Formats: sequence, structure tokens, C-alpha cells
Amino acid sequence: MSQNKPDTERPAPDRCDAVIIGAGQAGVPLAQALTDSGRQVVLIEAEHVGGTCVNEGCTPTKTMIASARVAHLARRSDEYGVQDGQVQVDFAAVQARKDSVVEQFRSGSRDGLEQAGVELVMGRARFIGPHTVQATLPDGSRRAFEAPLVFINTGARPTWPNLPGLRDVGAVDSTGLLALRELPEHLLILGGGYIGLEFGQAFARFGSRVTVIERGERLASHEDPDVAAALTDVLCDEGVAVLCGREVVWTRRSDSGVDVLVRDPQGEQILSGSHLLVATGRTPNTDDLGLDVAGVDVDERGHVRVDDDLRTNVEGVYALGDVKGGPAFTHVAYDDFRIVRDALLHGQRRSWHNRLIPYTVFTDPQLARVGLDEMQAREQGLRVRVYTLPMSKVARAIETGETSGLMKAVVDDETDQILGATVLGAEGGETLSVLQVAMQGNLTASDLRDGVFSHPTWTESLNNLFMGTPVLHTPKSAADERPGTG
Repeated sequence: MSQNKPDTERPAPDRCDAVIIGAGQAGVPLAQALTDSGRQVVLIEAEHVGGTCVNEGCTPTKTMIASARVAHLARRSDEYGVQDGQVQVDFAAVQARKDSVVEQFRSGSRDGLEQAGVELVMGRARFIGPHTVQATLPDGSRRAFEAPLVFINTGARPTWPNLPGLRDVGAVDSTGLLALRELPEHLLILGGGYIGLEFGQAFARFGSRVTVIERGERLASHEDPDVAAALTDVLCDEGVAVLCGREVVWTRRSDSGVDVLVRDPQGEQILSGSHLLVATGRTPNTDDLGLDVAGVDVDERGHVRVDDDLRTNVEGVYALGDVKGGPAFTHVAYDDFRIVRDALLHGQRRSWHNRLIPYTVFTDPQLARVGLDEMQAREQGLRVRVYTLPMSKVARAIETGETSGLMKAVVDDETDQILGATVLGAEGGETLSVLQVAMQGNLTASDLRDGVFSHPTWTESLNNLFMGTPVLHTPKSAADERPGTG
């Protein structure tokens, strides 16, 4: 007998102008904009208004990272001629501060929706037709909504690899780690990507022993090798143990908390820790949306397929933010909202494919990047100049005692246009933003070399960056690539 309830048991759908699934960084402003335009909008959210960013991502992690940085600077106070007592971290107070900031942001989003007149429905959404969405409410009751416009903004969640014992040892993902009330004695981190590195450094600064286990040959594998090596040195100098080229075979409970068996070409080793963080990527929240019922196409990883205008293959159904794939950043989701808003309300079309997308990893120093890096330029066979400046040569860095890291820029050798940049340094995201604006405004490397910036600021270092002697990369000729030549 079919487990599906007959249509007669389904609630009759309420008609409205638009249904938005997910109150994330695209869904909330879109709901407000559509309501302001006179449309009747229903916004369905399964758990928290604000999406991953406010509740499990940017806001809580960066708030905790700020507390960790204060502890780190306090321990370094002697370097600045400041005498202080022994530094102690009140982890419960750190968590309370984080929770307070999250609630402030979350309630602000809810208040904005209420003031705009958006109907917010707390429940789990699922398509029961191409333009009909059913919400299962916390009490088990259901409501259905039908609209000509439906927007999917359900985001993504942490990915759990299929490892023996992983689900049975009390391991946590990033969401679970943020909810811990006790400071881990020894935190094992599975994955050497950006999430793992941010948490690894922060918890080391709080006082935990930290071990990062990475399957690849180096951390931050998407970055140039010299950038990744510099960041690894920072982490190791702060006591983070980094194990690269290790495959995790299994996990199990132990007297200390959890054991992890890792393997490399030299053999096997059991690592023991009190806590295990799984930081191995993210999975789109599409598997329980009923997209097959709606006829919405997804790719092999479950991301919703969209065209240049963020439309799915079903007329009137859109996808925004992490759920559609591509760079999974809050600022990308917000710009997705602007693309849809401008197309629907203002008749202005802009593709999401040709955006210049920056990102900042909030390690300390920050790792920020936009456009091409050196590896990508070489892979594409471009004739470029690569400028590099260590932060130890930057006046502001020396004055503040923040000399770790480097900055790099990739410049087209013919046009002098900046094709990309990476900044690993204190407030690296802010310095990178200047480079991004220069790229958007078609300023050249020479323009920044000769620009007059306030002294002594981080931005002034761009003068020195482009005054340096670059490394020239030229495309290989056909002769270079023939066997026996070169």
C-alpha cells in the first residue's frame, strides 16, 4: 500500500503572489522587497530566521574568533611593553557573548519581516506541485501555499563522510561545535579547509590542544603554495598540530573521548582526542524538498540548476544562495537577491556568472582573495606579472606587530590590468577590498603604485607591492611542448 496520503487529505492551498522557502540572506530581503512592491508573500523557514550566516556561520564564528583574538593578544602583551597577569578564558562567557550577538541579528531579521508585512511561516517546506508548497508546522499540522513565483533559498549543511564509527563517537560538525558548553581538552579536526582552520586557530587560542587531519598534501589546497605554506606556519607557531596526507580509516569511542585511525604511505597511527570536529565540506539542502514532484532539475551533487537569471527549468521557480552551487558566501546570496529583485521589479537583467567574487577566511591573519591567483594564471597560459610583498616589509605591520603573511597580485603583462590578488595579513579582507574596487574600476597596477594613500595604513602597502620586481610568467610555445625540446 502506498505511504503517500491521498490528495483529499491535503489542505487546500492558500493563494499568494510568491512563496519563498528559506529565510536566509537572499530570502529575507527578497521577501521584504516583493512585499514592498505590493505582492502578498509567504516566507517558510524550518528553523531560524537569518539562515546559516546569522545562526551557524558568519555571525557566531566571527564573534567567537574575536574573543579568541583578544586572548591571543593578551598573551602577547609583553611584546608591546604591557604587563598583565595570567590569561584565563571563560568559555561559558565566550559562548554567552556569541549567543547574544546571534539573537540580536536573528531578532532584527524577524522584526524587519514583521514590519514589512511578510507572512512568516515556521515549518518544513516541501513541493507538492510545480507551484504549490506544503509546510509541516512544529505541531504536525500542515498548510499549503500556491503561487506563480516560488524561490528556493534553503542553503546547505555540513557534509558527513561515510566513515566507520563516525556517527557513533559523538563527533560534531560546525553547528555542533558552536553549541558546546565545555572547552575541548583536545580537538581533532577532520578536514584542513577554511572552516577547519578558522575553528582550529580559535580553539587553540582558547586553550584547547588542536590537531588538524587533512587528506590532501597541504592545507588550503585552493590557494597558491606559498600562501598556504605561510598560513600553515602561522597555525603551527600557535601550537596547532597539522597532519597532511592522512586518510582517516575509522573512528571509535575511547576513554579519552574518541580515537581516529589515520593512514599514510609510512603506515597507520591512532590519534586520541576529547572531541572530533567534522569539517569536510557542505551539502545542499535539496534532498527533502520534493523537487522531483515539482520537476526541478538538480546536478549530480544535488545543487539546483539555474540559468543566468537564477531561474530553474520550471517556469516561475528560482533558486538563490548556496543551494544553487557556486561560491558559498553570504555576499553571493545577497547579490543573488539583487539580481532577482532587479529583474522582477525593475526590468534590469544581470547574469550571476560574470560577477567578481571576493572571499575572506577569518584566520588571523586573514586570508582574502579575488580573481585569479598565480596557479590559475599559469594553468590558463596567460602572460602575467606576479608581484609579491611579505607583510614583514609593510610599515603598518611592523608598527602593530602583525608581520605574518604576504600579499600577491597577478597583472596582465600587456594591459597592466590587475587580474587577481591575494592578501594574507592583518585586516587582509579590508586591503583586498581596495584591490577589488581597483579591478572593478579598471585601474591598473601602475595607478595603485602611484596612488597617494594615507600613511601609515594597510592600503599604503599597495604602493610598495607594485613597486617591487615581479615574476614574469609567459605561455609555453608550441616548441616548448614538443617532446625533446626546451
